[in-house]
Amino acid sequence: MAEGGIDIRPVDQFIVKPLFGGDVVNWYTPTNVTLWMALTVLAATALMVYGARGRAVIPSRAQSMAELSYSFIYKMVEDVAGRDAIRFFPYIMTIFLFVLFANLLGLIPFAFTTTSHIAVTAVLALTVFISVTALGFVLHGAKFLKLFWVDSAPLPLRPILAVIELLSYFVRPVSHSIRLAGALMAGHAVAKVFAGFAAALGAAFFIPVLAVTALYALELLVAVIQAYVFTILSCIYLKDALHPAH
Repeated sequence: MAEGGIDIRPVDQFIVKPLFGGDVVNWYTPTNVTLWMALTVLAATALMVYGARGRAVIPSRAQSMAELSYSFIYKMVEDVAGRDAIRFFPYIMTIFLFVLFANLLGLIPFAFTTTSHIAVTAVLALTVFISVTALGFVLHGAKFLKLFWVDSAPLPLRPILAVIELLSYFVRPVSHSIRLAGALMAGHAVAKVFAGFAAALGAAFFIPVLAVTALYALELLVAVIQAYVFTILSCIYLKDALHPAH
């Protein structure tokens, strides 16, 4: 309790802090972001390596999770981007596992949600954007620009639609990154507020505790859905690079 009211500060959980003391954060400083990103990579690697190690006829839980993730993303790539996109499956699978585990690890109490920071999601989105754009020009050359030319529209409208399509194309990494970071940041901030109420209300704490429990279940669902949305959008952008005809 702060003097004159409740001091909850839900945004404090998103502060980037050095791991080894001090207040200055440089580009080379190990921070809580560095730590939880490393744990995300280790968790994703452990799932696939440990899950694929036994290859038993009756799979273990780890093997079932690894196989389910593999088949789910494989089918997504094939259905959304086409059979010729299967060669890029490892790239899409890596994106999905990283975002999924970053979201899930952020639900651990006192953890840091790396995907709640626009700096992290923007790098992921820009990586996808630059990769698929470069791929489109490598595979099709100037024909990749067909993506912005709507042949089915009346001729006088085509230049206007081309400008709109071009603008919407360059907005992709912005919406791609903000959607993920915004959803996770909002959910964690609301959960922190309710948790602060539970600590401050004393005997009536069970009311916000119930709300936090329900919100935690919702956040778990959001963590999985946002990983799915980020991945399927990446597949859609990949499809545009492989098949740019509008």
